[in-house]
Amino acid sequence: MIALEDVEVTAWAPDPDGGPDRVVRLLGPVSLRLDERRVAVVGANGSGKSTLARLLNGLVLPSAGRVSVDGLDTADDGAAVRRRVGFVFTDPDAQIVMPTPVEDVALSLRRTVPDARERTARALDVLARFGLAERAHVPVHSLSGGQRQLLALAAVLATEPAVLVCDEPTTLLDLRWRTRVDDLLASLDQQVVVVTHDLDAAARADRVLVVDGGAVAADGPPGSALARYRELMTRPDAAGTATHHEARVGPVPAPEARA
Repeated sequence: MIALEDVEVTAWAPDPDGGPDRVVRLLGPVSLRLDERRVAVVGANGSGKSTLARLLNGLVLPSAGRVSVDGLDTADDGAAVRRRVGFVFTDPDAQIVMPTPVEDVALSLRRTVPDARERTARALDVLARFGLAERAHVPVHSLSGGQRQLLALAAVLATEPAVLVCDEPTTLLDLRWRTRVDDLLASLDQQVVVVTHDLDAAARADRVLVVDGGAVAADGPPGSALARYRELMTRPDAAGTATHHEARVGPVPAPEARA
């Protein structure tokens, strides 16, 4: 189970009026327990939903509060948490690092499968499950955007994490590939937490979190949560909320000036 207890995320930012740098609140305070099989996170651009997603496997650490996965603190047990929680980015090129698909998946297995030949065999099996067997040895740059996203998913799922967190995995895809990735995510045995702008995909989740202005504005079944999201997005100030959610914590010295 993933638990967030009084979590806040803050960051330094320049003062728009030319004063001292300030600490801004990007998210929080948030307290959640996530144990549903499928959780969707929706919100406007800049609302804090990606920050929330990255907290779940320690890519972002809380400035206050605690995030834990099966009792493991993301701040203290980051490596163990990341073995349990895989993460897929919006742009697959952000996480594909090897020149061919088989090498990229094999790289994910280097810690759990020490023998190189066995790693390659396992990687080929994984690629076959994802429909990429015929592309296993081609240059990654020759893959379509949808194929690269499948490769990113394959490389993460090859390690068999208990939880998969996806940050807008279909945003860059056309309808055909979006449907294929959505169907794949729906078929997984893992718990899946997905950040998405696709309200049809969110409607198929067991639980929906609506993030607005750095806070969880709604949390519940898809019907009620998405209705609230639509209300928020039709407000006259919706665009401003999406881009100015950082709550000023107050003036502080610049980081290099702190003792």
